[in-house]
Amino acid sequence: MIEAQNLTRRYGDFLAVDRISFSVDEGEIVGILGPNGAGKTTTIRMITGFLPPSSGRVTVAGRDLIESSMEARRELGYLPENVALYTEMRVVEYLAYRARLFGLKGSEAKRSIGEALERCLLTDVQDQIIGTLSKGYRQRVGLATAILHRPKVLVLDEPTIGLDPKQIVSIRALIRGLAKESTLLLSTHILPEVELLCDRVVIIDRGQIVAQGTPEDLRESWLGNPVVRVELESAAPGAVDRFRAVDGVVDARQDGEHPERIELECAAGRDVRAEVFRAAVDGGLTLLELTEAKASLEDVFVRLTTTDAAREVPEEAAEPAVEEVAS
Repeated sequence: MIEAQNLTRRYGDFLAVDRISFSVDEGEIVGILGPNGAGKTTTIRMITGFLPPSSGRVTVAGRDLIESSMEARRELGYLPENVALYTEMRVVEYLAYRARLFGLKGSEAKRSIGEALERCLLTDVQDQIIGTLSKGYRQRVGLATAILHRPKVLVLDEPTIGLDPKQIVSIRALIRGLAKESTLLLSTHILPEVELLCDRVVIIDRGQIVAQGTPEDLRESWLGNPVVRVELESAAPGAVDRFRAVDGVVDARQDGEHPERIELECAAGRDVRAEVFRAAVDGGLTLLELTEAKASLEDVFVRLTTTDAAREVPEEAAEPAVEEVAS
């Protein structure tokens, strides 16, 4: 549904995005993940047609975003990071206005507005002035706007930014519901959001893709040697040497602050938990915990991303903070 080929964006001598290529298949939720300043939002803006690439190509539902711009955009629904809303209008009035921009009229517009209100749980506030709504409800209005014209593809840029925990749970549930009918591209730097929502992940750092795949594939690829964590009832002299002698254990390290905790690095492909259990029993050690450590997406992210702080975009290249959604 989305095909990005060698997308590049320059601002003078500053290279914000460097030859990025990836695809999003029909029915998928794909997350773009990266630290602040990695190029996520610039990539999203090129994919949605808000920003022309310096070079490269984007197709949406088989339509070239430059050669067939209007046809491609009709297949897109876009929620920008900063939602542009007319705060003096009522929710239903705003959706009616946006429906007209999408070319929806009469009964078709009325039906689309009703469906968007219901799917985004806005029916109870449809007559309320947007300026009086909470940030969570404003995000819902933005999502309702994005799905008014029943797009095949939804692109969401930081959809839960600035929300409280309760609002985040609500918006994530809404996104999962929308994914049943649309292909989703989701940009975020919130790791739990990727774990909970995405089928595949594209990790960007310094304007380049540094890894892509399912969250599970990425965790397995970057786990390294398997690790087993042991916790004893109390620190025991000789416990580290006893576990280090177990066949398949490469090294054993004791926690300096909690000497009853020992981390065992194991040979690739070996599950040594049974042998470690027997070694503990033979040594008269009381085990409280014996678990195989799992790499998290956070571990992968930290290994792959090299930036300690957001890259500075040249002032002359700064983009508007607030955007309107194109029809």
